[in-house]
Amino acid sequence: MTPCMCLDVWRFLRGFFLSFCLALSCLGAETFRVATYNLENYDVLRPNQAVKSPESKAKVRESIRALRPDVLALQEIGSAAALTELQSALKAEGLDLPCSVCIQGSDTNSHVAVLSRWPFTASNPFTNADFLLGRRRFHVTRGFCEVELRVNTNYSLVLIAAHLKSKLASPHADEAELRLEEAKLLRDRVDTRLNTDPEINLVVLGDFNDTKDSLPIRTLIGKGRTRLVDTQPAEGGGHARDISPAPSPRSRRITWTHYYSKEDSYSRIDYILISPGMAREWRRAGTFVLASPDWGLASDHRPLVAEFEAEDR
Repeated sequence: MTPCMCLDVWRFLRGFFLSFCLALSCLGAETFRVATYNLENYDVLRPNQAVKSPESKAKVRESIRALRPDVLALQEIGSAAALTELQSALKAEGLDLPCSVCIQGSDTNSHVAVLSRWPFTASNPFTNADFLLGRRRFHVTRGFCEVELRVNTNYSLVLIAAHLKSKLASPHADEAELRLEEAKLLRDRVDTRLNTDPEINLVVLGDFNDTKDSLPIRTLIGKGRTRLVDTQPAEGGGHARDISPAPSPRSRRITWTHYYSKEDSYSRIDYILISPGMAREWRRAGTFVLASPDWGLASDHRPLVAEFEAEDR
């Protein structure tokens, strides 16, 4: 065998070995799922608001179980007691998310909460954030629920759950302007985290009450190197194939998350946004909007989930 042939064989074997090691590392990587779901007044007491039926609550739990989340952000959960009730019922049905945090902003009826498989290493609720609009001071309606989690010894993340101002008219200011100011404050929190650690594993998720081309969402996503990645879940994919249709071509993917009965319209207003550093661990195959029969029995929103590898890339 000539020296050139020996060199070629060595290069081939080296390439094969490196590819084999890479494949093994991918197969061995632990994965986890992060989800968000607006429960539409799960236990919210408002004037003329009907109590959620047992059938509706059962459908909520069925939808959550179908996502198989490790971390779950919730909007419109209502009281802390309602969160405990949901948590206990999910555990009895096979999904144990033992760690929880629930926050309350200026809206004393509709709360934001997070359930987790893992303990929180830190919890930083932002419930008193305020802003000036038209010479009047406003508080963020529902606050921002920020938690830190350690998935394993080598992987941790920060999660910020939010529920921005709804499109319902406000007697004090324009609802779109209020939502924009809340989005600015949420973006400020994102910038604080990214400026401290540009490689941070950061998830910003929840009901943002606006479409992707709106100014509040564009403001929140940002620009340049600190621009958040929109995972844009769609129907199909992941382990929801038994209740979701096959994935559509990207230009025609079904991504809506909310039905607005007043306008008889469907839109995407719920999001899972991630930092550039975390985007390297994102698994598109495990990212989807849940499409299930009778989804509207549970809520006027559909839940969405994104999957990640628990290993920094």
